[in-house]
Amino acid sequence: MTKILQRILPFFMLLMNMLHAQTEKTDTLYKTIMSRDSLFFSKGYNTCNVNQMESMLSDSFEFYHDKGGFENKEKFIIDFKNGLCKSPETYQLKRVLVKKSTEIYPMYKDGKIYAAIQNGDHLFYEKVGNQAEKLVGEAKFTHLWMLENTEWKLKNSLSFDHHPKQTTDSETMFDNDQSMESWLKENNIPTLGLGIIEGGKLKQVKVFGDNKKGISAPQNALFNVASLTKPVTAMVALRLISLGKWKLDEPLDAYWIDPDIIGDSRHQKLTTRIILSHQSGFPNWRWMNTDKKLNFQFDPGTKYQYSGEGFEYLRKALEKKFGKSLDQLAQELIFKPLKMNNTNYIWDQATDEAKFVTGYNEKGEDYPIEKIKIANAADDLHTTVEDYGNFMVSIMKGKNLKPEIFQEMIKKQVKVKENKYFGLGFEVYDLGNGEYALSHGGADQGTRCIAIVLPDSGKGIVIFTNVDDGYKVYEKLVLYYLGEQGRKIIKIETK
Repeated sequence: MTKILQRILPFFMLLMNMLHAQTEKTDTLYKTIMSRDSLFFSKGYNTCNVNQMESMLSDSFEFYHDKGGFENKEKFIIDFKNGLCKSPETYQLKRVLVKKSTEIYPMYKDGKIYAAIQNGDHLFYEKVGNQAEKLVGEAKFTHLWMLENTEWKLKNSLSFDHHPKQTTDSETMFDNDQSMESWLKENNIPTLGLGIIEGGKLKQVKVFGDNKKGISAPQNALFNVASLTKPVTAMVALRLISLGKWKLDEPLDAYWIDPDIIGDSRHQKLTTRIILSHQSGFPNWRWMNTDKKLNFQFDPGTKYQYSGEGFEYLRKALEKKFGKSLDQLAQELIFKPLKMNNTNYIWDQATDEAKFVTGYNEKGEDYPIEKIKIANAADDLHTTVEDYGNFMVSIMKGKNLKPEIFQEMIKKQVKVKENKYFGLGFEVYDLGNGEYALSHGGADQGTRCIAIVLPDSGKGIVIFTNVDDGYKVYEKLVLYYLGEQGRKIIKIETK
């Protein structure tokens, strides 16, 4: 038996005699080992911080590589300094953990954890000079972490099954958080909120980056989602219609007539259907007009023109009818039933500013946070990825809507462009073969966001960003998570 086998055999025997199942991702041990892994590689190996790495290695550390052989701690550190880190300004090799592959097993003695086995896959990226970073290889690994004087140290490392790897979206950007973070930095996206819907359920919620410079964004970070406010307002009206308390085609002038258009008889044609399908004839905002007054730019119900003013008009009619503010109606009809506890139209005493995501322009300059005190039916909703993701799940299922009202919602009320229409509060994409998608976007200073659901397949995606050009990450995310249907949506949008 060779010396290498003599060294490594006890380690494999240790693996074979594990009696306990792998830990759950929510377990303290799992989080601890993942944190140690991140410190060792992200803060040490990937930045050539030799002191950081050395401080985390056991004095009896042993490294086994299927191409490079065996090294003890001293040789491992010397080779690292003189090899990978000899000229970091011209050559860099970065290791990225594939988190989904990670398995962690506790090792017990006398009922107490004394060690942990970490199995997984990792990817390696190469950067030469000013060239773009490229994925060059992948491998498997097994680590033995030991508790030494209450501190976790890396005792053994086995890296094996090394082979070249071509860059693909699925394995570089979307299946791995560290790669995703690198990709976002390359695209100058300070914060990304991502919600993935599968099988008619919100399956993943992830938030990357900082909500303020230097402060990591929590999973329940609050985003201003701009025009993603409109679908919520639409659902308030549709819920009231389903309850028999409001009518889709009743003229709104029974409750509200804006003073700017009181002399124009066309206000008699305004209905909830016409406003939710953006056929009001109003400009997007009255302040865009020279005189800053509301006016009709065409006869209501004759064509499509996107208008925030239309939704504000509907808000005032609803508030007059029910004697309640829009945010009160939304709390009763939408937020509380769906447990959207972190969503609101207005900034009140319950709003946690520490969780609010700062918005930026393309130069990285921040915008001031607007603390809205009066609900706007078309803009400035603040919410979390989880809340809005669950809202979109309810949309695809027509939850709390009468079937006939749901059918009106998804009906092609007015054509926007080829294979794209507006229903009631949502864009409707005709994907062919009877398939369709419901979507809405949001754009304002320091925010770009979009939500898409595919009711037939039960898939969907929610994307929140906090920068003026955040839309540039939409395409790859939509293509990856929504597949062929996502490709069709992109094709419709780019025609």
